[in-house]
Amino acid sequence: MADLRALLGIEHPIVLGPFGGLSSIALTAAVSEAGGLGGYGLYGYDGDRIRSTIAALREATSRPFAVNIWLPTGDEVEPNAQHTVFAQTLQPFYDAVGIDVPARPERYLPPLDEQLDAIWEAAPPVLSVVFGVPSADVIDEAHRRDIRVVGTATTVAEAVALAEAGVDAVVATGLEAGGHRVSFLRPAEESLIGTFSLVPQVVDAVDVPVIAAGGVADRRGVGAAFALGASAVQVGTAFLATAESAATAAHRDAIRSTPADATVLTRAMSGRLARGARNRAVRAIEASGTIAPFPMQNWLTGRFRAAAGEQNLGGLQSLWMGQSAPLASYQTAAEAFGELLAGVPDER
Repeated sequence: MADLRALLGIEHPIVLGPFGGLSSIALTAAVSEAGGLGGYGLYGYDGDRIRSTIAALREATSRPFAVNIWLPTGDEVEPNAQHTVFAQTLQPFYDAVGIDVPARPERYLPPLDEQLDAIWEAAPPVLSVVFGVPSADVIDEAHRRDIRVVGTATTVAEAVALAEAGVDAVVATGLEAGGHRVSFLRPAEESLIGTFSLVPQVVDAVDVPVIAAGGVADRRGVGAAFALGASAVQVGTAFLATAESAATAAHRDAIRSTPADATVLTRAMSGRLARGARNRAVRAIEASGTIAPFPMQNWLTGRFRAAAGEQNLGGLQSLWMGQSAPLASYQTAAEAFGELLAGVPDER
């Protein structure tokens, strides 16, 4: 099996989880500059924005970094007449932040081909994917351009499918993790395996390096992941709470104050299952019983969530966080990285 550090060109086996909508150049660069692999989420980015983002990352760090895209699952809806119906059910939230009910857009998401064309042109060191297995053409083109490919699995079967497709490494993400459950072979509700159970089974099942994700927020979690056979850890919430992240002050405060049993798995904000704090918006949308399919729901709530972020209204944002949020007490990326590094066996 290849050594992950040599494979990705990094000094330390610590990976920053890519945040869709919450990534920042500063945080990604900080993790890469520290010797880990910074990650940046490109969810919803069109080709021009991808090119400019990767250019900005190259300006901020000369070290390897990863960019992340969501693969289509085939059940995404296009803008249609139901848009208005679902938008009107969310009117109280638009009113709360002082914006109009949004009209139907031409599209909710840019096409995958447009994103890939920009990625091939910009050639980032690492491409990570969620919600599926990249095609042979995608993997071949990435490797032709010297781009490493990392897939993401929530079950052993998903990890095997990714490894057989030719990815360079697999992220095994347990149910403790914050943000979206990126399952693709079975419904997310049927793919809820804890990190402690998932990682060693994935390690036994595939012949590529395994990156453990979910519930890792300090040196103890890192040590446990390596004891389970992982080659690296991917950490999200602990870095999301730091000053360099794009999270609002309300979001960072929520991470530090939300106990592990107060995070929930919900489809309220995006139409897909994701873990975060059960705030005012989540409670109200769940109680309404009306949730649009993905990506319509994500686009619709995104309009008031963006405004709520500008106004620092935590009750109307997507407060994504994992179950180890109470451990995320770090003020800076350097402080978080140092704590995690202390748990790597050969760095002690």
